Amino acid sequence: MDRVGIPNVHINAFLSIAESVGSNRIVFGGNFTSPTGNPDLPLEREKVYRRKIIDKVLEALQTNVEKSTIFTVDEAKED
Repeated sequence: MDRVGIPNVHINAFLSIAESVGSNRIVFGGNFTSPTGNPDLPLEREKVYRRKIIDKVLEALQTNVEKSTIFTVDEAKED
C-alpha cells in the first residue's frame, strides 16, 4: 500500500512476522491475544495504554520510512 501512496501501520506483538511480510511501519503492541491493549491491567490503566498505542500509530502514519521501521510505545509494554 505504501508503494502506491497509502501509508499504513501494522500493529503486532511479533516483530519478526511483521518484518518478514514486508510491513514498513510496525507498532510493537501488547501481546498475541490483544495487540492493542493489555486486559490484565486495571481498566483505567488499560485505557491509557490503548491510547498510547493509537497515538503511536498516528505518529507512525505521519513518518516517512524507506524500510521496515519499528515504533514502540514503551519498553515495559505497560505491565
